Amino acid sequence: MTKLRLAAVLTAGVLTAALGGFEAHAQPAAPVEARNVVLIHGAWADGSSWAEVIPRLQAAGMKVTAVQNPLTSLADSVAATRRALALQDGPTVLVAHSWGGTVLSETGIDPKVTALVYVAARAPDTGEDFVALSGKFPTGPVRAGIEERDGFTRLSEDSFLKYFANGVEHKKAEVLYAVQEPTAASLFGGRTTAAAWHSKPSWYAVSKQDQTINPDLERFLAKRMNATTVELDAGHLSLVSHPKEIADLILAAAGRRN
Repeated sequence: MTKLRLAAVLTAGVLTAALGGFEAHAQPAAPVEARNVVLIHGAWADGSSWAEVIPRLQAAGMKVTAVQNPLTSLADSVAATRRALALQDGPTVLVAHSWGGTVLSETGIDPKVTALVYVAARAPDTGEDFVALSGKFPTGPVRAGIEERDGFTRLSEDSFLKYFANGVEHKKAEVLYAVQEPTAASLFGGRTTAAAWHSKPSWYAVSKQDQTINPDLERFLAKRMNATTVELDAGHLSLVSHPKEIADLILAAAGRRN
């Protein structure tokens, strides 16, 4: 076995160990070690959706910042994430859930960002009509529960608890429903001017029971970006129902053993 091939095999072994042995496709090179993590929430949520993941990252010695996305426009959310990145003091892993993946793709080109982690997230290409792309896959039942008023949307309680938060303990899901952030109806049509996953190593957590974003769409996105991919037996909010696995994936992207 050549030295180059041996190095690649060893790298794959390290990543598999770091991810606790669950299914993953390894990146060809070891990730840059980072101590900073910036977390981006998605639509109909706020930064508290990361509450189960944050203490695990902090216990591993990571400096964590959760962006409070305004969800008023793509530009506003991008600006909020860029402000958070400006505060970081070195290599940073940028992580996003759901619609937040759009912001991740746009802002991940920041030179401080060494790795991207998508959690059941959108991952648009530059200028891509993501609504059209997602229309090629079956629509999740959560869509029927979208309620619009004055240009902003919310999810109905029934849709949120049954489909958006499927797999989450009921009391936790009720709290998340209570703090869901109104989301501009125009938000989902926003298009990026960059796609950071073309130039940055990427990780992706697919939710096999997702009823918000089709799991096959998630698999398509992960494959397209050649991401290190894990599949979790979880609904859309895997960051709440499977926080250890999500934290482990982030730590792997940060070049850390956990």
